[in-house]
Parts: sequence; structure tokens; C-alpha cells
Amino acid sequence: MQHKNNIGLGTAAIGRPIYINIKQDASEEVFSLPKFKEKGLEVLENAYKNGVRYFDTSPGYGIAEELMVGWLKDKNDPSIVVSTKWGYTYVANFDPNAKIHEVKEHSLVNLNKQWEQSKKLLPYLKVYQIHSATLDTGVLENTEVLKRLHELKKEYNITIGLTTTGDNQTEVLEKALSIQVENEDLFQSFQCTFNMLDQSIVKYKKILQERTGPFIIKEALANGRLIPNENYSKYNSLYEFMTHIGEKYKVGADAIALRYGMEIFPNAMVLSGANNDIHLRANLKANQFSLTSAEIKQLTDFGISSYDYWKERKQLKWN
Repeated sequence: MQHKNNIGLGTAAIGRPIYINIKQDASEEVFSLPKFKEKGLEVLENAYKNGVRYFDTSPGYGIAEELMVGWLKDKNDPSIVVSTKWGYTYVANFDPNAKIHEVKEHSLVNLNKQWEQSKKLLPYLKVYQIHSATLDTGVLENTEVLKRLHELKKEYNITIGLTTTGDNQTEVLEKALSIQVENEDLFQSFQCTFNMLDQSIVKYKKILQERTGPFIIKEALANGRLIPNENYSKYNSLYEFMTHIGEKYKVGADAIALRYGMEIFPNAMVLSGANNDIHLRANLKANQFSLTSAEIKQLTDFGISSYDYWKERKQLKWN
């Protein structure tokens, strides 16, 4: 059974050589920026050829935004939708041993500076997000920033959104959902972590899907923790069940994890973080089957507390 394609490509892994994840294959080859760029463009093109039309990027993802701008120049396809973000700057300069990989700054100055680059993604740029909006940066109380985002929305006809991260995702959502500028709800798109382990946002399902912009699911694979892994023996019964379902539908754990997000949020855009063709094709198999309600319920029963989820995630290394 072929479903509509609700899988988008998240570009963090093609924009910088290391990312917070569980490393699957350790390679010792010397990093080459030209080769890395070439590989990134190849992933974008392969995704496009396989029906992906939603691409999510950010200045915090190394060269990802720059790659997208270059790649889009040769495209003339109004069905392509791009979302990008502002707030993080990539500072590791492709050094795997860098102590700091990204710097977060939710100031008006940074918004205006990053917008100058990001607007090169127009006319494909449809969603502009605050990158990892949190309560502690005060960005959701910064009236200058909120006003500027509203101006960009009006001037360029784009949807304003934000991404959430951390164990207080739901508090950030609640605050953002109530923000208005000139008597209009400012945030119409949300990108949140949702997967079998962290299901904290499911109680906002109705309101998230009623907004005019896309609801986007990130970290559907829990940074690799949902791919069977001997370091996480506490998830063995989940892995066994996913393997069992995988055999039934002839797909991998990755496709089951992505499919789960689509089943719970039927209108959501679920991001694949693939950085090569093999992973991308495996991910896209999520479009080819449906889970039964009994399977969905059983997978849901493996959820853990948001606090435990994020505590564990903080221990993951950049690699």
C-alpha cells in the first residue's frame, strides 16, 4: 500500500560531519570538505528523485543551508517546501575535536543577520522557525523579536514556527501557542521531538494539527536509540517487538519508528535524518505500510518519562 509522502529530509547530517547520535559505523578517513559537499548534494538529489518534497535546514547545520541554496537554483518545482531556522550558529568549522559545535543566541541582531542568508532560500522557503525555543533564553518574551518575525511573515508570506527540545517541550508549546502579535496567533508551525520513547506532546495533538502551518516531527528515531543497540539493553523488549513487526512488513526499525509518528499524527511531516542513499531508501519504506491499532498501542506502551528521555539524550556524544 502506497501512502502520500509525509517524510521530509532533515539536513543536519549532510551539513556538518558530526552530530549528536549513536554512531553506527566508525570510519577513520580524513575529512574532505569538497567530498562532503558533493555527498550532501547527492543526498538532496536522491531524496528529490524518491519523492521527498519537504526539506528542513538551519544555519546551525554547518553548510546545509548553503547546499540547499545551491541545489535549489537548478530546480523549478513549486511543490518543494523548505523550512529553516534562526538562533544557532555553527562554530566547529568541521573539526571533529572541536569543544563547541554550535552557539545559541536568540537576539534580534542574530535574527536579522541569519535572515539575510536564509532568505536566499525564497521562494521555496515557507516556514521560518526559532531554533530550539526555550523559556530560559527569553525569546518568547522578546517583543522586538516577536514583532520582527510577524513583519517577516507579512512581507514574505511565510509561516512562523519554532522547534522545541528538552524535557519541558510542553511548557514551551503552551507559551508559544498563546502568543499573539497584532491580534494574530504568531506561531502556526511547530517542530517537536516525538517518538515511542518521548510521547509528551501527544496531548497537544488536536491543537497542533489545527494550526495553518505544518506540524513537524523530529528525532523520530530518538537519535538512533530506536535502532536495536546492545548498549541499551533496557529497550530489548521494544527492539524485539520492532524486529517482529519489521519482519512482518519487510522493513527496518527505522521505517517502523517513522511510521509510528505518522500513525499518531496523520497530517505531520516526519523528518528523516538520512545522510546516504541506503538509509534514505530504508526510511522511505515507512510510506509503504500501515501499523495495526494493536501494534500502535503496544509500541506506545514502551514510552518513558520525558525527564528520563532527555537525561539519557544528554549523555549521547557528538559523532
